[in-house]
Amino acid sequence: MSFMDKLKGKGDEFKEKASDAVDKHGDKIASGIDKAADFVGDKTKFGDQAKSAADKAKDALDKLDGKNDDIK
Repeated sequence: MSFMDKLKGKGDEFKEKASDAVDKHGDKIASGIDKAADFVGDKTKFGDQAKSAADKAKDALDKLDGKNDDIK
């Protein structure tokens, strides 16, 4: 079995681990995303774009765990 075949087989395992992490710590992750967006907004003129990116990142996290529990 080649390295790439082994890596392809690990994809589901990585997704499951990420899903578990989001399920357990989603609120903390979302808080960190918001803090990063606020920091960028305070330090640059790109606050609106940072807020939009943060919202999209939190939506992606919400979809990752397979539950629609609205991480906000």
